[in-house]
Amino acid sequence: MPATSAPRPAAGAPPHAPAPGSRLVPLAVGGLVAVLYLWWSLLQWRRGEVPSWDLAIFTQLARSYAEGRGPEVHVKGHGYNLLGDHFHPVLVLLGPLYALFPSALTLLVLQDLLMGVCAWAIARSGVRLLGRGPGAALGLACGLSFGLQAAVAVQFHEVAVAVPLLALSLGALVERRWSAAAAWAAPVALVKEDLGLTVAVLGLVLARRARAAGAPARPGLLLAGWGTACSVLAVTVVLPALNPAGEFAYADRLDPAAVLADPLGALTALVVPGRKALTWLALVLTGAVLALRSPLALVALPTLLWRMLSPEPGYWGTGWHYSAVLMPVVLAALLDAVVRLRASRRPGAVRLGRAGPWAALGVALVLLPAHPLGDLADPAAYRPDPRAAAKEAVLAAVPEGASVATDLTLLHRLVPRAEVHWLGSTGDPAPDLVVVDRAGTAWGGSPPGDVAAWAEQRYGAAYEPVREQEHLVVVRRTGRAGPPVR
Repeated sequence: MPATSAPRPAAGAPPHAPAPGSRLVPLAVGGLVAVLYLWWSLLQWRRGEVPSWDLAIFTQLARSYAEGRGPEVHVKGHGYNLLGDHFHPVLVLLGPLYALFPSALTLLVLQDLLMGVCAWAIARSGVRLLGRGPGAALGLACGLSFGLQAAVAVQFHEVAVAVPLLALSLGALVERRWSAAAAWAAPVALVKEDLGLTVAVLGLVLARRARAAGAPARPGLLLAGWGTACSVLAVTVVLPALNPAGEFAYADRLDPAAVLADPLGALTALVVPGRKALTWLALVLTGAVLALRSPLALVALPTLLWRMLSPEPGYWGTGWHYSAVLMPVVLAALLDAVVRLRASRRPGAVRLGRAGPWAALGVALVLLPAHPLGDLADPAAYRPDPRAAAKEAVLAAVPEGASVATDLTLLHRLVPRAEVHWLGSTGDPAPDLVVVDRAGTAWGGSPPGDVAAWAEQRYGAAYEPVREQEHLVVVRRTGRAGPPVR
């Protein structure tokens, strides 16, 4: 009888039973990525670096949830409801974690672990579909990607929760596990108001892919409807209702009417100025170019469109946390493209598919020295904060439960022990204490000389100096009963 060849596996289906140790490879990849980020964050914490007020905001949110007070964040303004700023109800889960470990460092550790889970998820799907070596390469390429590194460097933001969820969802989609893909993607719509549109596009891609495979499209269509509803309701109803000004706070960051009125200009604005083009290029290289062959790449479009069409320059580049959610999308799209290429009968396509994961890892490694993790090889990164002792003394001097207004330097460190306001806010009540770092970045080189007089003018109450050390000044409101400053 003539020999017959075994049937070829469908694109997206595991080509063979998992090899021994296949489960350990993704765990090793995720563990390595998590350890690298934990290492970096702990060094950053030791150096006392404060990129922005965001870590203090989310730490105060976590504390507020832990104490059953809802999303109340005084750092944004006295009694400010943070669900009127961005739509992130999923962050209520921070409450129990903060109750166990009440520190801003808890949020940094959580974010680092979430990045490790993202790398594990991509590596797991890669190992299942391509084998251990290529799967590990994809997971590492994702874990070391510029978007995840930038997010870790600027400390905790809500999008960190979406990163592993998208990796798990898109990995399941490539593996043709339709219900799992929809289930993992659904909570992403509750991470931030714009991510509902990302979920909607993911749902449409899922529906089309499922229908092409002869499976029901219903999970994908339901997901698309859910994502759209979440974004629309968040922007038009929830955020304006909870915002003190009664509006969507970021409505001025995008003008859809202007885009529709001048579509040619909008197309040009997607890549001009050059900073935008560099971001597109970085994404294409991260996906080894091959990611563009997959429909999964469309899932990145909502985020890219609102960023590039916004007049806010901070959204255009590769810094900050804005590209973090794009990393699992790009690497999952690369995985999908490689699976399809390797299932092809054309030798050239097969070779291209085999090279894809390694090319993506090569890009990540080549770019590594220019990104935050490259600091791990720099001796300067290991130098402690020269004012660490002075800062600890100020923190210890603040009585538990006191109301404190301060600048960026100790903002997140004071949140666990005090009712903290930011000195830049207006309309806040006069605090018990004002803590100023004259060497801090918030003052632009022009800090107040007499902090007590400055505080009196700002808050309409009398203050007296009680402590000054290493440019850190503490003044106390006079004539007010309360625990003494130590």
